[in-house]
Formats: sequence, C-alpha cells, structure tokens
Amino acid sequence: EQQFPNMYYYVYSIRSIKSNQIYVGITKNLENRIKDHNLGRTKSTKYYRPWVLFYSEELTSRIAAREREKKLKSGFGKEFLKNIISAPVAHKDRATVS
Repeated sequence: EQQFPNMYYYVYSIRSIKSNQIYVGITKNLENRIKDHNLGRTKSTKYYRPWVLFYSEELTSRIAAREREKKLKSGFGKEFLKNIISAPVAHKDRATVS
C-alpha cells in the first residue's frame, strides 16, 4: 500500500497545566508537535510544561493555516479559545479551507 505524505496543516491550541497559559501554533504533524512542546524543545513553551491539546483545525494550505492562526491569536480568537476551555465539554473542530 502506497503511503502519501500528510497534505494538511493543523492550527492548534494547547493549554499549560502549570500556568493555564494558551499557546497557538501551526504544524503538519500534530502528534509530534505536542510531544516537542512537552519535551521542552520549543523555547517559548519550555517553562510552562506540561501542555494539553484542547483545540485543533485541519486546513489544506499553509496560507489558510497562517491566516487562521493569526485570527486565533487576536482578541476575538483568544476569547473564542477561553470559551472552549471554560465550556463543560471539550471541543474539537475540523475545518477545511482551500
């Protein structure tokens, strides 16, 4: 069976269990990226470990992922993410944008 490379980009948000800080980023490999954060391989998140993934979106282009990342880092986006954290049920959204 032929393997195809991952054609998607993920915009994700993680929350620090230690400080409740929220981090938003982009990756092509979500599982490995979360591991990197928790192993201290990311300078900006190293001192706030451990991290838990609480939101992600799958997008079809880097440009779309970068635009969504910018929105999630804005005032509106931060409120959106804080509402997800405070909701009684965890959310995971899948969006496909071309």
